[in-house]
Amino acid sequence: MLNKFMKRSQRKHSKSSSENSNNNNTDNLGLGFRNPEPVLSGPGSGPSIEPVPMFRDVPVSERQNLFYKKCQVCSFLFDFSDTLDKVKEKEIKRLNLVELVDYVQSGSGKISEGNQEEMVAMISCNVFRCLPPSSHEHTGGENVENDEDEPFLEPSWSHLQLVYELLLRYVLSSDTDAKVAKKFINHSFVLKLLDMFDSEDPREREYLKTILHRIYGKFMVHRPFIRKAINNIFYRFIYETQRHNGIGELLEILGSIINGFALPMKEEHKLFLMRALIPLHKPKTIAMYHQQLAYCIIQFVEKDNKLADTVIRGLLKYWPVTNCQKETLFLGELEEVLEATQAAEFQRCMVPLFRQIARCLVSPHFQTAERALFLWNNEHIVSLIAQNRNIILPLVYESLETNIQSHWNQAVHGLTVNVRKMFQEMDAKLYEECQKQHVDKQARALEAKKQRELTWQKLTDYAGPTK
Repeated sequence: MLNKFMKRSQRKHSKSSSENSNNNNTDNLGLGFRNPEPVLSGPGSGPSIEPVPMFRDVPVSERQNLFYKKCQVCSFLFDFSDTLDKVKEKEIKRLNLVELVDYVQSGSGKISEGNQEEMVAMISCNVFRCLPPSSHEHTGGENVENDEDEPFLEPSWSHLQLVYELLLRYVLSSDTDAKVAKKFINHSFVLKLLDMFDSEDPREREYLKTILHRIYGKFMVHRPFIRKAINNIFYRFIYETQRHNGIGELLEILGSIINGFALPMKEEHKLFLMRALIPLHKPKTIAMYHQQLAYCIIQFVEKDNKLADTVIRGLLKYWPVTNCQKETLFLGELEEVLEATQAAEFQRCMVPLFRQIARCLVSPHFQTAERALFLWNNEHIVSLIAQNRNIILPLVYESLETNIQSHWNQAVHGLTVNVRKMFQEMDAKLYEECQKQHVDKQARALEAKKQRELTWQKLTDYAGPTK
């Protein structure tokens, strides 16, 4: 990496020298560069860096040249596994990064195109790196939840944070012309930036989230590409790896993007909902990003009520069978979706929906049963149920009776009594019919059981006593 950088640096120096000799110490961009003074030194153990002046200590006319030098200095990478190695050089780099951040943030002067290129190259050199293996890769475990282990904290964060801050200030700066900057903040740069979202360090992911969001806002030409690239990350996560540290942060960015979608919604956005967002309910690690996912889903339903049926059927498709914690999350999300659902869409999916809710009502896991019963605390959902009580009550009546007769948890028992009372007040006659049908069903079941026992007894008598 160091040799590559020095060769690149020498090429630029050579080019700058040639242009300076032909243009009275000015380059072809009119930057006023002179051949930078060497900042490398150090025998034996490898090159080191020497201090360069501060911006305030040089004339304004020399600051572009100094900016270039500082970018060169900051392109050096150090080994942070040894805290005692090159302490002086690390501090020189850190101070230069602080200076660059202050210079860009203060708007002290418009950065020349050549310097922008050098700065983005320096940022790339520092940020784009191989991430260390995740904790589950060390152990070989497949079912380890991310939150059970301490995240890996990037040892070079004292430098890396400043590099991210510089990139953020560069993107935010009113002096940054998107038409010029897109030459350097290009598709390749964006893809590599997205790769870094898999970092275990939450501080790094937070910076990446803010920066990518700002890039999306400033560079309109990149918007379709960014959405497609995030899409691909989700596909790989859902169908291949089911391991990624930055799904939550990417969903936070998308939540803001979805909020800005124009109406009527484009078909590509609806396909994104069906092909990427809804299948994100499938992975076991959904608890790590469910809050952000639910927000994105609700944004779609609030923007287009007709999508409620699609979303609810999608939830039912990926409904967990044995994971009670995941089931509780689904019920919470379902309540939010139903709150934004209109009667027409509700009627399309209410039969499969309340069959599933009926199963949740009798769950031996009290939190799942309790969360299902909480649906009747929502006025909008109760109004939808009341309008369609002839269909819904027969679907859930047996579960309500089972809870009242035999559920072990007292809180679930009390909530079930309240729901039963609500149905009785809605339509007493319908409730009595359901009650009669339930009694008849139990009588038939009891009669069938007696017939089976009688048949079995006859077979036993016919076979004779066992030896």
